[in-house]
Amino acid sequence: MQTDHLTHVPFSTLGLNDSLQESLEDAGFAYCTPIQAATLPLALKGQDIAGQAQTGTGKTAAYVLAALHHLMETPVAEDAVGPWAIVIAPTRELAVQIHRDAELLGRYTGLKFAVVYGGTGYDSQRRQLEAGVDVLIGTPGRLIDYYKQGIYKLNHIEVVILDEADRMFDLGFIVDIRYLLRRMPPPGQRINMLFSATLSNRVMELAYEHMNNPQVIRIEAEHITADNVRQGLYHVSAHDKIPLLLGVLRQQEPKRTMIFVNTKRAADRVTGYLLGNGYEAGVLSGDIPQNKRMQLLESFQRGDLPILVATDVAARGLHIPDVTHVINFDLPQDREDYVHRIGRTARIGASGDAISFACEEYVYSLPEIEDFIGQKLPVLPITAELLLEFKPPKRMERRRPPMPGGEPRGRSRSPHQRRPAHRS
Repeated sequence: MQTDHLTHVPFSTLGLNDSLQESLEDAGFAYCTPIQAATLPLALKGQDIAGQAQTGTGKTAAYVLAALHHLMETPVAEDAVGPWAIVIAPTRELAVQIHRDAELLGRYTGLKFAVVYGGTGYDSQRRQLEAGVDVLIGTPGRLIDYYKQGIYKLNHIEVVILDEADRMFDLGFIVDIRYLLRRMPPPGQRINMLFSATLSNRVMELAYEHMNNPQVIRIEAEHITADNVRQGLYHVSAHDKIPLLLGVLRQQEPKRTMIFVNTKRAADRVTGYLLGNGYEAGVLSGDIPQNKRMQLLESFQRGDLPILVATDVAARGLHIPDVTHVINFDLPQDREDYVHRIGRTARIGASGDAISFACEEYVYSLPEIEDFIGQKLPVLPITAELLLEFKPPKRMERRRPPMPGGEPRGRSRSPHQRRPAHRS
């Protein structure tokens, strides 16, 4: 495991609850990343946090550990019911990832975790909430839906976490976020943590409105993109993008690749050409049924699927280890989307390659991207060997979304320790 991304601050010196320290040791985590070292000592004392760090630097573990430590160390009334902590995420994929991390770090706590999100599993998620939950993770729409039905309450929330807060604005969720926050105990009666890739003025306005004097933590703010991402750019005509893509894949021989496009139609087209030319690939876009999306992600994470073609639905919030290459088949039109896309590689200290195609349709965003990241993208030469002849694409078929249902898999490991039963 690479360690050059770590600090010299061991988790064992932070005074974490024994159940959390044991899970960290089991998972092989000994030293904090910079965002963890900067935020955990404050959050463990109950200080509100507004944190900014590059994607893939351990933000999720930072706020999950702080939240679980508080719950384990703070007794509750015997007749009170949860949830006690809530994590709000902008996308289904991010919510699922947070839930997995929370179950890993909290496996010895005896706390019950639940994740709710739209697109699938409506009845099974509802039953999970009705059975009782200590830590609730979800997307705004589904959280509000169950809340309005009275399936769970917010009056006992002790810890609230907003992840990817800037993305909440981009997706138009801020009205929903404020709806939920205003139905929780006042900011001074709970611990509030907000994490974001960028702490813009609108994000900070939200923080100061709904948090209790948050401590602002910015990690490596002077570096917009990770230092260990090797970036490159091809100026290419739209007509030559498919042969160039195939040539780059043959030349680079990547182990695990994410290819980003700007539209669903382009995702199908690129995937069809990859399949037609002997590459295993899957497509991830907003109209793919949720069950299929989760299957694709799991297959990609396991390494069974070497190439994932995606729209920006997959650009943020996903921790997929060992992504060696990110290829922007379409140059993104938003400068921050560029940063989030290439952030899928070189995560947690690893290195990776980010290759972008600038065609006549999308090249106009290049100056803004370069201004934002503070550097010119190195221009790579297109040789004749890179422009491969290609076979026709394989036809892509769309299926109707399945009916809601399917029970989410849970954990049944016996806890070593449970939360105290009475508030002192």
